[in-house]
Amino acid sequence: MLPNTQHSLDKLESLLKDLGYKVRYEKGNFKTAACILEHSNVVVVNRFSNLETKISALVGILRDMQTDGATLDEKKRQLLRSIKQTKLTI
Repeated sequence: MLPNTQHSLDKLESLLKDLGYKVRYEKGNFKTAACILEHSNVVVVNRFSNLETKISALVGILRDMQTDGATLDEKKRQLLRSIKQTKLTI
């Protein structure tokens, strides 16, 4: 899947942006390290989480999204497809 690097996190943020979501890093104590604000296309990530947790949280959100990525370019559509087909193992 994706390695736990800043580049991977940047790719996930870019994918979410292209899907119409804004990613914000805020202080929070939510259990999953990230959440989607209802009806507003904003993903909030706990800024105090480590890199691995941030990546896992964004991958989980992308996996649960009900989109096929038809508006994305081929590379990002392929990334989204691989995220949706892979089961996260920690």
